[in-house]
Amino acid sequence: MYLSVRIFLLSTMLLILTACATSPTGRSQLMLVSEESAINASKTAYVEMIKPFEEEGKLDNDPVLKARVDRITGRLIAQAVIMRPDTRNWEWSMKILDDPETVNAWAMAGGKMALYTGLVEKVKPTDDELAQVLAHEISHALAKHTAEKMSVSMATQLGVAAVAVASDSQGTLAGAALAAKLGVELPNSRGAESEADRIGIELAAKAGYDPRAAATLWHKMGEVGGNRMPQFLSTHPSPTNRESTLGKLADEMMPYYQAKGERPTFKF
Repeated sequence: MYLSVRIFLLSTMLLILTACATSPTGRSQLMLVSEESAINASKTAYVEMIKPFEEEGKLDNDPVLKARVDRITGRLIAQAVIMRPDTRNWEWSMKILDDPETVNAWAMAGGKMALYTGLVEKVKPTDDELAQVLAHEISHALAKHTAEKMSVSMATQLGVAAVAVASDSQGTLAGAALAAKLGVELPNSRGAESEADRIGIELAAKAGYDPRAAATLWHKMGEVGGNRMPQFLSTHPSPTNRESTLGKLADEMMPYYQAKGERPTFKF
């Protein structure tokens, strides 16, 4: 039994060690799942997440908001394609979900995006601030964060399986799962967030949106809801120095924002 466990562990470690990749900012990423697989999985998940809103007549209800979001998103995608030309072939999509209580937005692998009306109604972002939200989410897709999160989940399951085989203990199994989640998933999430901040503020600046709005956006996010944390902040860990970091990044990005010339847009 223990020989088989050792073989399992060694095989798992070898798989993980050979599945490392480098993100656009130079960060090391675990990639057990290919981006293509993540994109295919996201297509199915996207349909499932959008379907309830469509059935209830709560999808893309506000033509003015839809036009505003599409205009901003089109300019951001144009910059994303310049940064990663292969993304021109993605099936980009943006849906407005009518839920006034949910302050959130997200993007999946392959450019499948959604924005909840609650974010617009409660945060009341300017176009520059809304561009920061959408650029941040697009950056998660550009940096292959969906594939990375799926890979972390897979690695966690492999490690837990090894512990379970070795100990044959349900208590150890639960403890190993919790340790893996806290020890592996959370650091990667923080790294991914910082990366999306960095890429997102650059995309927005190049698209013609004021990078200084990134700091004001997160300040507004922190004020929304009083003692109740907005969903966006619960799924986007925000360190205490985030506004300061974004402020410094904004200074670096100002030349992009101030550059003369028309900003291209992407039709999706």
